[in-house]
Amino acid sequence: MESVGSIVMYGIIVAAIIVFSILTVTTRRILRAATYLLFVLFATAGLYFKLDYEFLGAVQIAVYAGGIVVLFVFSILLTSKPGDSSARLASKKRVVGLIAALMSLVVLGYALVSRPEFWSTFSAPFTLDMTMNRLGEILLGTEKYQYLLPFEAVSVLLLACIIGGVVVARKR
Repeated sequence: MESVGSIVMYGIIVAAIIVFSILTVTTRRILRAATYLLFVLFATAGLYFKLDYEFLGAVQIAVYAGGIVVLFVFSILLTSKPGDSSARLASKKRVVGLIAALMSLVVLGYALVSRPEFWSTFSAPFTLDMTMNRLGEILLGTEKYQYLLPFEAVSVLLLACIIGGVVVARKR
């Protein structure tokens, strides 16, 4: 049984992640968005520390909060003026986008609820004793329930973003 303080701390961390995530995608100032993203990444690291994954929390701070956000800010400063804010998007298809998003949410929810075997297989890798070696095998393995392919897909996506930022900066 967890203590009340631990549950309250978890609630604060989750609230910070939710609030700063919403602020990240709704602000019109791009440097503020990068700062809010930094807070989201720090709160995620706090969640890792709370779960006693010290190494993963340290990696979250060093790689994502330290490296990726600095890269984003550097790219922003290369491609735009720091004080610029984006213009408010005016689209007549906003209602269509909202309906499509809600329908996608309903379909996703139905897909998750209608497959009870998903919930049992989702926790399958975590039923064993969790060590850092086991966690590394889960994150970077190629067997079932291991995540090397998504990890590589994210690295290719980040590479494409860097190349895109360089191309945009050279056109100015």
